[in-house]
Amino acid sequence: MNADSAPEWDSYWTQSAPLPPRPALEGRLETDVAVIGSGIAGLSTAWELARAGHRVVVLEALRTAGGVTGHTTGKLTALHPSVYGKLLDSRGEEAAALYARSHSAALAHVRETAAALGIDCSLEDRAAYTYCTGEEGVAELRAEADAARAAGLDVSFVTETGLPYPVAGAVRAAGQAQFHPLAYLRGLAEDLVAHGGRIFEHTRVTGLGRGTPHHLATESGAVVTADTVVVAAHHPLFDHALLATRLDQHRDLVVAGVVPAAADPQGMYITREGGTRSVRTAPSGREGERLLIVTGEAFTPGSETDVGERYRQLASWAAEHFPGLEVTHRWAAQDNTPTDTVPLIGPLPAAGERVYVATGFGGWGMTGGVLAGRLIASIAAGAPEPWAGLYDPGRIGPVVREAPAYLKAQWEVGRHLVQDRLRSLGDGSRGPVAELEPGEGTVIRSGGRPYAVHRDAGGRLHAVSAVCTHMGCLVGFNNAERTWECPCHGSRFAVDGAVLQGPALEPLERKDPDTL
Repeated sequence: MNADSAPEWDSYWTQSAPLPPRPALEGRLETDVAVIGSGIAGLSTAWELARAGHRVVVLEALRTAGGVTGHTTGKLTALHPSVYGKLLDSRGEEAAALYARSHSAALAHVRETAAALGIDCSLEDRAAYTYCTGEEGVAELRAEADAARAAGLDVSFVTETGLPYPVAGAVRAAGQAQFHPLAYLRGLAEDLVAHGGRIFEHTRVTGLGRGTPHHLATESGAVVTADTVVVAAHHPLFDHALLATRLDQHRDLVVAGVVPAAADPQGMYITREGGTRSVRTAPSGREGERLLIVTGEAFTPGSETDVGERYRQLASWAAEHFPGLEVTHRWAAQDNTPTDTVPLIGPLPAAGERVYVATGFGGWGMTGGVLAGRLIASIAAGAPEPWAGLYDPGRIGPVVREAPAYLKAQWEVGRHLVQDRLRSLGDGSRGPVAELEPGEGTVIRSGGRPYAVHRDAGGRLHAVSAVCTHMGCLVGFNNAERTWECPCHGSRFAVDGAVLQGPALEPLERKDPDTL
């Protein structure tokens, strides 16, 4: 395989099952429920509430399911690496059991919903594996298998898998599944609309007023008034309780390509070795072939100097372990993981009555998003699920117990806030901007202020402020995706400064590059 080839940048999911476009909101609108974000958490919540008889609108900043959900790997499993051992140690047996039950219930709910609505989403039963190739990881995996089994999962420790290379050991969970996430959400969105729900795209919410009913301001000037608000935009927008400080951001790269059906490892696999490696297959649409999806090379957004090289490393690993693979697609997904491991789902602290949040899925948003929809709907109805307390965003005890992880995350933010301003930056008037090749970007200082400068494929320069509009950290350039990314809380911006991903709500200020 030629690792330097140029595969499709669209994810396979968005390319093979695009959702129909929706209009942008104009004027004023009153509703029972406003859901901010149209990924699997947002649409699942909206669907649950619409089926319960509420008037629901979904407000999406860009395209429906075009964010994290459109760039996932589409695994539906309650087996998440190391989570059960951590929960057992930090919160006890009941918490671990509730975690297993809630994610298993979400998986069952997807199966039931797809069957009831007749959604063809390539839902396939598969076992899930967490594995290691080195003997030094075996003891930890054995302990995790014991903890997951005690929590109620059907797991076993094995040394043989369907992978085409040897493993030292693996935790195997039977009865899990994989699917096409956008095909599933397309069916869910259609049923949501059939039940009176409305979906608006290119409608970025920028403000949430205090008091009830809630008034939501948008970038375009449209206003929504709602009795209930659900923030399911991947990040906890309107974060008066500073939940973002409890979330660790990471970006994972994905490559995909066709392999013979005989090379299908018949399972979903993940290891934390080598910067994470995740493997699964999906139907390719061609007889005798499967689409192999490989994820890895995790890094903090804005901190990686050569993302393109990371893609080449991942493609090379995939080709080495699956000979004959030709990469046809590549994309990236961004996730945030709470310092105490468990997602934040429920009432948004300090935001007023009937404001809910769903965030912090830690790479497991497919079951997590479905879980969030059911949980928020149950809380809103006054009959919360048994695991509501486990996911409560206002929980304090677990945060105290996970203080080292929390303090480490805050140290990283503080380091960027201080060191990025102290480090020497090039001066645009003395050469670095002039030396930029097409496709490159750099941060320079001009007139005492930092600017992010990019030269596009046509040779044209684009310049914006390098100061993230969320909390003021300096952005870094992603040379593979041609984006500016904040290393503190993961905000992402286009080269013209437009917001691609929060928690930032405002674009980077534009600057005339000729004045640098």
